[in-house]
Amino acid sequence: MTNQGQQMFQPEIITFGETMALMMPNGVKGIEYATGFQGLFGGAESNVAIGVSRLGHRVGWFSRLGKDPFGRMILKKIRGEGVDVSRVELTTEAPTGLMLREVVSGKTSVYYYRKGSAASTLRPEHLDEEYIKQAQYLHVTGITPALSESCRETAKEAIRLAKKHGVKVCFDPNLRLKLWSIDEARDVLLDLAKEADYFLPGLDELKLLYQTENFDEIVGHLNQLNAVSIVKGGDDVTLIVEKGDVRSVPYFKAEQVVDTVGAGDGFCAGFFVGLLKNYSLDEAVKLGNLIGCMVVQMEGDWEGIPTWEQVEAFLNNVKHVER
Repeated sequence: MTNQGQQMFQPEIITFGETMALMMPNGVKGIEYATGFQGLFGGAESNVAIGVSRLGHRVGWFSRLGKDPFGRMILKKIRGEGVDVSRVELTTEAPTGLMLREVVSGKTSVYYYRKGSAASTLRPEHLDEEYIKQAQYLHVTGITPALSESCRETAKEAIRLAKKHGVKVCFDPNLRLKLWSIDEARDVLLDLAKEADYFLPGLDELKLLYQTENFDEIVGHLNQLNAVSIVKGGDDVTLIVEKGDVRSVPYFKAEQVVDTVGAGDGFCAGFFVGLLKNYSLDEAVKLGNLIGCMVVQMEGDWEGIPTWEQVEAFLNNVKHVER
């Protein structure tokens, strides 16, 4: 893409992090007995980016991918979803990360092959300050700092650059205990939360990070942050903790739950789009809840994220039923 093209497309939201090739067995066999696989891809940050794009807003995602068939496939498909990938680098330095997923006896298992991946080589010098500067929001997850020390420094520097230019920071801890221990993760993630404008943890994550099951203690910790905290995974509600106030936004009820993978990323995409549309905080969370509900009714990491037209059709149908 030319510099002129890069300047013309100004993402409202920018995010970055690892996207991996995803291999799943055809049919209902486990990996060790499968003879054919589906070639897909997934990554928390690119899932969110695809969601924001489908919902009608400008978004950019960047990372490093291997200069290999998986990397090229991922780049083409994310670009095809309308996401700006002008800052993505294909590198021969390391391969694209890989994950395998199987469902056996109703239980989903995921196997990662991402140590030494291209994305794990992200360094602060790969950041484009001018690119970050023109966005309204920077979305960061706790997966990136878990990949390597250089990724940890890159996440910190990206947040510093965003704050320097008045770009709002959204942080989802996305705690992945297959990547690091809770003791390793705790200080890093809580330090990043202190820099955020919006903190989007799950309730189970907070119990681990704050080492307590007591909800009032958790709220007390959240109230010490500068961020507005949007807590997913409550009892059929999403909680908003803002300046000492705690309120809840009910979930939408899914007709059937097919696949819960990607629900949190769908929520984030909907929430961000609500912010971009200048919705109230409660209405933005409500939109996030709706997108998460729609995502779990289809198989795939990001495939079930709806378009804005589908959201409007769903809401119109709900209003019709309520009448």
